[in-house]
Amino acid sequence: MSAGGRGARAVSGAGVNLLGLRSHNTALVLDLLRGAGAGGISRLELAERTGLTPQAVSKITGRLREEGLAAEAGRRASTGGKPRTVLRLVPEAGHAIGVHLDRDELRAVLVDLRGTVVAERRTELDLGAGADAVLTSVAAEVAALVTEVVTEAAEAAEAAVLTGGAPGGGDAVARTLLGVGVALPGPLDHAHGVLHRVTGYPEWDGFPLRDALAARLGVPVVVDKDTNAAALGLALGGAGGSFAYLHVGTGLGAGLVIGGGVHRGARTGAGEFGHQVIQLDGPPCGCGDRGCLEALCLTAVARGDLAEAARVLGAGAANLVGLLDIDRVLLGGRTVAGAAGAFVSGVATVLAARARREGVAGGAVPVAVAPGGARAIAEGAAQLVLAPVFGRAG
Repeated sequence: MSAGGRGARAVSGAGVNLLGLRSHNTALVLDLLRGAGAGGISRLELAERTGLTPQAVSKITGRLREEGLAAEAGRRASTGGKPRTVLRLVPEAGHAIGVHLDRDELRAVLVDLRGTVVAERRTELDLGAGADAVLTSVAAEVAALVTEVVTEAAEAAEAAVLTGGAPGGGDAVARTLLGVGVALPGPLDHAHGVLHRVTGYPEWDGFPLRDALAARLGVPVVVDKDTNAAALGLALGGAGGSFAYLHVGTGLGAGLVIGGGVHRGARTGAGEFGHQVIQLDGPPCGCGDRGCLEALCLTAVARGDLAEAARVLGAGAANLVGLLDIDRVLLGGRTVAGAAGAFVSGVATVLAARARREGVAGGAVPVAVAPGGARAIAEGAAQLVLAPVFGRAG
């Protein structure tokens, strides 16, 4: 779905600034409320699991209830005394938008506090069209995404009134929008939201994407590489331990999760996986070097030799496994999606051969397709906003 004739507008007016959480303790409580699901969790359990005093927990949960972030979920029998009241997170009390800027496509999702996708939009994009054109497209899609959900909520509220139900607030999503996460090809400076020389698009070098987009939208913006966003979403979704997310689409990159957290490096430039040189004096790459993994892999894809593309990707994956001793390799991106079996099998074959040569205990590192499909990066981009709210590394 594209923005059509709808104009871009700011979506400011967020009523709950969760990005400015009062304390780490509040984030701990929110995370436990989220993890408890609809069944909820008691204040006593919150105190036991956080190490906070019951008084501190009561103060935090009282404030969260006042702000509409927590609500009663019923009562639970206790081992003695009166039944305990259990609390739950109110997912619709906050929302985030995740935007995936690919070289030829823009995909945006709106998620609630649990990370559940409420709405999604997708449109064509030319990343080389210039900053103003790209920012206008992002602003238009974000505004249209919010407008669609607000309209649906207003229509549902009107229907509820007509049928004798309780009216709802049609502008709730706009008022609870915490921010926008943007994921796109690197390299870039995640800490400051500034782009470097995006491969194939040197004109973006030095552009302050985070601040420029925040000024247009009127809400906080977080910027990261597409592969890092996907890796963050996977880590928060349960892919624990240490792993590499290898993305093959219009480009080739990696997101690294070490010890449960995204590894960005001292200058937030880690994961430029596609530009490791594996063939000296090989074919030219869009980055300006020769013999890069990305150039060799995507050239093989272009000529229809998926077996060779998978073998090249496997060589790069083997380098990562040897350097980082990670638990597993997850593959994603539109090219992988189009031939998942060939890529998983090809990469696994290379890793198995390396494990045999080295006599690795336990055998080769497992390889699988990453869950999440085409919107995994957009959902991960939304988590760039949500993760800090719950005390998780964004």
